[in-house]
Amino acid sequence: MAASHYPFPFPVQEAFTKRVAYFSMEFAIDQALKIYSGGLGFLAGSHMRSAYALRQHLVGVGMLWKFGYYDQGRHADQTLRVDWQQKLYAYLEDTGITFTIRIHDADVWIKAYYLPPDVFQSAPLYLLTTDLAENDYISQTISHRLYDGNTATKLAQYMVLGIGGGKLLDLLGYDAEVYHLNEAHALPVAFHVLQKFNKDREALRERLVFTTHTPEEAGNEKHPFDLCLAMGYFSGLSKMEAQEVTGIDDAQFNLSLAALRLARRANGVSRQHGRVAREMWGRYDNICGIGHITNAQHYRYWADAELYGAADQGNDARLAQRKKALKRQTFLTVADQTGRLFSPDVLTIVWARRFAGYKRADLLLRDRNRFERLIKNTAYPIQIIWAGKPYPGDQGAIDLFNSLVHLSHQYPNVAVLTGYELALSKLLKQGADIWLNNPRIPREASGTSGMTAAMNGALNLSTNDGWIPEFIKPGVNGFLIPEADYQHIGIDEQDNHDAYYLYELLEQQVLPMYYERHHEWLGLVKQSMADVRTAFGSDRMAREYYEQLYN
Repeated sequence: MAASHYPFPFPVQEAFTKRVAYFSMEFAIDQALKIYSGGLGFLAGSHMRSAYALRQHLVGVGMLWKFGYYDQGRHADQTLRVDWQQKLYAYLEDTGITFTIRIHDADVWIKAYYLPPDVFQSAPLYLLTTDLAENDYISQTISHRLYDGNTATKLAQYMVLGIGGGKLLDLLGYDAEVYHLNEAHALPVAFHVLQKFNKDREALRERLVFTTHTPEEAGNEKHPFDLCLAMGYFSGLSKMEAQEVTGIDDAQFNLSLAALRLARRANGVSRQHGRVAREMWGRYDNICGIGHITNAQHYRYWADAELYGAADQGNDARLAQRKKALKRQTFLTVADQTGRLFSPDVLTIVWARRFAGYKRADLLLRDRNRFERLIKNTAYPIQIIWAGKPYPGDQGAIDLFNSLVHLSHQYPNVAVLTGYELALSKLLKQGADIWLNNPRIPREASGTSGMTAAMNGALNLSTNDGWIPEFIKPGVNGFLIPEADYQHIGIDEQDNHDAYYLYELLEQQVLPMYYERHHEWLGLVKQSMADVRTAFGSDRMAREYYEQLYN
């Protein structure tokens, strides 16, 4: 069907007329639409908002997860409880489109729902579900849980997103000129497109682009080649054809490697990640070029307008007053969840993001004597908040979260919050003075939470990883933990090094400045807000995707 058969819902700017289909497992567009887990979704949501604002010819394709990622509740002792609650969305439109794809030699029915642009001011978004009466129970569960831990279910999810998404676009008459894979989950769309163009690899290559988010080869997904084949992952290609097309003849099928070989262009998500990705994949042949487009977040969604108004006017008193008001609002939630009464006059450190080992939620606890010295310092008092969602199948991450809960019971100025989604994320950034970001270098591809923290008057205290090298000016717009020679030392030594300098920064620079030279502190806050506003706003990022990846 011709592209003219698809009525795009708004006029398109001339610079952005190329028709793009953006595939992502998760989209964090609004708190009310719980189809995301963390950073990948936050990125996709901001991209969709900017595509709408810039009037780009882009449609999103995702999954309508019946239970979302999971709901983060508490057991009787306040430790984490994983809850699964069905989500209902009256504002999604039923397109009336149902169709089947083949999974494991059986028909699986798919229905498409639509999020109109005017609901949340985002680009048009189609969401797929298999939770239909026409399917057996196993097929219905494909769209139940984001990142299901079962391998076959996970592959089926990727097939619904990729093959199902590609088929939906055909049924809609949306003649995509670019298929953009936001991570390799939707890779099966490549094989759908290949079959659509009679196995013409160049026709596929000129249409496929790929964004990689993983800075370590071990972190890139691999699945048994024969299982992928048996499930229909390759859209009817024989094993020999799939091996020839992807250049992979191992027992394990590497999704990212296949994407890099099939795509015309790829990008990492920060300058540093682009370099790491080129080094990591450089030993493989026949891969596409890998550039970088640094992640960003949607300024108009995240930023506090009153803070920026005060900063733009140079009104430090109003800026400080507004920040205290935001902290008071945040601390209502702290009190409600934990029974702790935090003060807006006290420097507040927040560590909040996905609970993954390399992000080191507990780095601040590495030297308990120094932690005790910080937490009990009456001259320079501090308050600490932790929040974030561990993966529900990662018992190590859950145990770490629960250990922080137990730790918080010992101190009136430490809190651990649950329900880390868009709304709480924004609230914590408004309540933070210091946004603590201490991933183990070079494990963070980008990270974006510090961007939106800066948009709400918080200063980043960070290791030099991900997006931070492109932003940080130590002592001017934030604080930087000096970089260890991580390539020549072990993990324990690296953690000891980073923890030592984290304590030093807090004791020698952060706390004295906040309490004794607050005018200087506000100068850093204003510089940070200015530096993040445009360079790390997603309008810049959405433009660069057209300029560097799509056109």
